[in-house]
Amino acid sequence: MNAVKALVVVDFQKDFCPGGALPVSRADKIIPKINRYIEFFFLRKLPVIFTRDWHPKATSHFKKHGGLWPVHCVQGTGGAMFPDQLAIPQGAIILSKGMGAKENSYSSFDAKNKKKESFLAVLRRLKVKEIFVCGLATDYCVKYTVLEALKNKFKVFVLTDAIKAVNLKKSDAADALQEMSRAGAVMSVYGKARKIL
Repeated sequence: MNAVKALVVVDFQKDFCPGGALPVSRADKIIPKINRYIEFFFLRKLPVIFTRDWHPKATSHFKKHGGLWPVHCVQGTGGAMFPDQLAIPQGAIILSKGMGAKENSYSSFDAKNKKKESFLAVLRRLKVKEIFVCGLATDYCVKYTVLEALKNKFKVFVLTDAIKAVNLKKSDAADALQEMSRAGAVMSVYGKARKIL
């Protein structure tokens, strides 16, 4: 029996898109590519999982409270929503992270669903063995998700045509890709991913 494969769309929210509170350059340009992956997995009845930052108004994650980042993805605000152009299919799984006042929660493994079931527990319940990761941002939440997935013995494919980086330093994206690859992640694009699936 083939291993169950899942698509993980990391933190693709309005605040991380152009015009948002913490925009990733040209993030909106990869929405059609992410939608293509979503359709591909959905039509094959494979799990499609979305994670999202879901911060409280006051958190040590934000600059105003001693953190690194401007206020973004506050629970229930417009910036925390998924873009209208993102094709969220019926039955998609949505998990939230960064909900505590002292949580950075870069990794999707910090996320939980409404029943407080962890990302790892969801993957295990669905018998997922291989995950295909896309979304934002390459050098933060994508990277930490991939590295933790590898530590938990999942086979991981990074969909390099459907990710974008913050790039606080110019080399951040390249460094993140190299780190993920060295740790055992497979770099892939749509054509290659289709053959794997």
